[in-house]
Amino acid sequence: MKLIVGLGNIGREYENTRHNIGFMVVDELAKRLGVTFGKEDRNAYYTEYRAPEKIIIIKPTTYMNLSGIAVGAYANFFHIDPEDIAVIQDDMDMPVGQLRIRRKGSAGGHNGIKSITEHLGTGDFPRFKIGIGHPARNNKAVINHVLHAFQGEDKVAIEEAVKEMADALELWIKTGDIEEVMTKHNKKKPKKEAAPAAQEPPKAE
Repeated sequence: MKLIVGLGNIGREYENTRHNIGFMVVDELAKRLGVTFGKEDRNAYYTEYRAPEKIIIIKPTTYMNLSGIAVGAYANFFHIDPEDIAVIQDDMDMPVGQLRIRRKGSAGGHNGIKSITEHLGTGDFPRFKIGIGHPARNNKAVINHVLHAFQGEDKVAIEEAVKEMADALELWIKTGDIEEVMTKHNKKKPKKEAAPAAQEPPKAE
C-alpha cells in the first residue's frame, strides 16, 4: 500500500498559488487514474486507486503548517511505512518548474514537511519537489510570493512541471522504485541564454 500526499491550502483564494503545487499535482494524477476526491475524512480530502495494490491519495485540509495531522492519521490507520509515503511539495530554492525527487531529507524550512516529520517521527519519506523560485529574502516577500498565482512564462513552466511530476508518480506507483524515478525525472532546467548585447552603430569620423 502507498500513500500520496499533495501539500497545499484549502480555499478558493489559494487555488493555483505557488504554495498549492502539491494539490495541482494530485489533481492531475487523480484525473489520469480516473478517480475523484470525496468528502473530508481524517482531516483530508481522500481518494484511492488499485494498481493492483491500494494507492491512497490525499489533500490535507488542515492548512499547510499542520499537514502532518492528516498524514500521520492515514499512515497510522492503514499501517503505511514512511518509505511508501510520497509527499509533493513546493520548493523556493529551485527555479520555477524544476523537478527534484529525493528518497528522504530535511524539511529545508518547509513548514508542511516539518509537520509531517513531526507526526511520522522520521524524515525518511520520499519528496517530490517542484521549484517555485524565490523572492527577496524577507518574511513579508516570502509570504506574498508563495500565496501568489503563477503568471506568464512561470504559468507555462508550472503546467509542464505538474504533468511531468504526475508522470513521475505514475512510474513510482507502477514500479515502487524511487531510484528509477529519480534517475528519469531529476533533470535541471536549462539556463536561459542571455540576449546578445546590442552593438552601437559606428561613429562618424
